Formats: sequence, structure tokens, C-alpha cells
Amino acid sequence: MRVTTEQERDVLREGGKRLAAILERAAAQCVPGAVLADINTDTAAHMQELGVRPSFLGYGKPPFPGVVCASVNDGVVHGIPGEYVMQDGDIVTLDAGVWHEGLCTDSAITVGVGNISEEDTRLLRTAQEARDAQIMAAVAGNTTGDISAASQSVTEKAGYTYPRELGGHGVGRAVHEEPFIASYGVPGTGEVLVEGQVLALEPILIAGNGRVRLANDGWLYETVDGARAAQYEHTVIVGNDEAEVVTQP
Repeated sequence: MRVTTEQERDVLREGGKRLAAILERAAAQCVPGAVLADINTDTAAHMQELGVRPSFLGYGKPPFPGVVCASVNDGVVHGIPGEYVMQDGDIVTLDAGVWHEGLCTDSAITVGVGNISEEDTRLLRTAQEARDAQIMAAVAGNTTGDISAASQSVTEKAGYTYPRELGGHGVGRAVHEEPFIASYGVPGTGEVLVEGQVLALEPILIAGNGRVRLANDGWLYETVDGARAAQYEHTVIVGNDEAEVVTQP
């Protein structure tokens, strides 16, 4: 999608604002003893309260059964929010999208449950830095390769890896649009960005060898070596000087 009117921009801003509030409330519930399914139920109710529709529920094949993805520890993305009871020291990635007045926004955060290790704290902090590096590169005239290379530099400097199969994407009129934006890349390659383009930027970091596999449920991607993963995502509008983040809390 490319924003063509101020009205479209305002719709994305409002949808993103509501999505940020939804994720904040879900994150606050990630405490030892909490059940992922209960967070999903509350998040569905919160979306209804705020007048937005979940974009993930029923999406894909097989249809996704939740309104929020919840991926725990070695879960990378697309975890189904089931009956797992969160434990002290877990890390949980919450990923959600909403429809507001016909346009879609998408965002994700990784949350520490209770007391997490220094290693996991560093992983989460670096994942945020990688996302912010992508946002800084999301300006008109740059390329998708510039965005990917920006996060790759942060990731590798910190000693982490990334999955090659997963990454960011266009968003707005559909849940997933072109272009695909990997967590690694070569500067100057790929699609040239234009002002007003809407992107979901979500570099993924792994504290292991970076290899992932699809779980038996057909949705969850998990690390092959059991290493932990973290992901932060914002929906942004490409600008001439800087990107506008519409899902900022």
C-alpha cells in the first residue's frame, strides 16, 4: 500500500494507536502463572472494546485460531495462544494486527516473564535496536536491501543470527503485501522505496544458529537448536526524511 490521502494516513495512525494499546495490555498480563489462551480471550475483548477487528483470526491455511500470536522462548513467530502456563524466566513474543476503517496495521513485542536472565535481556534490547535501525533506513530513495542490511549489521555485531525464511512485509490493504523485507540484505539492492509506502518492519533475532522449522500445528516456527528468539515490529509510513511510526505506544 501507498498512502495517497491524509485521510488514509489518519486511519492508519488511529488503527496503530489502538493496536499499541492492545499490545500493551496483553504484555502486562505476561506474568508467571498466566495462560496464553486467557490473554488471547482478553485481547479479543479489548479489540472489540476499541472498535477494531483482528486481522489474524481465521487468516491463512489452516485458519489461525487466535487474535494474537504468542511465541514462547524458542518459538520464533506465529505461535498459537493455547493452554501453555507461563513460567518465571520465559520470554514471549506477542504479535497482533487489526483492521480499522478498512486498513490494517501490524505490530509485535517480546516480553520477559518475571525475572529473565541477563542473556535474554541483552537479546531483547538488541532486537529493539535492530528494528529501530530498519526504521531509520525506511526513507524514500533507499531500497529494501538498505533496510535489511541495517538490521543485519546490528544483529551480527551483537553475535546473534536471523532466520532467512522470515521477515517484514508491506501492509495496509492486506495483512501481508509485497515487498518482503528480510532480516539480512545487501545495501542498494531490492525495491526502491517511495514516500507514503506502508511497511511492517520486524527483524527477528536468534541466540543460536538461526535455523528454524515449522511445528506440527502448521503455524509456529521454532528454532531447530532450541535457542531463544526475539522480535519487535512496527508499522511505518515511508517518508522523504524519516519514516512515521504509526504503532508507537
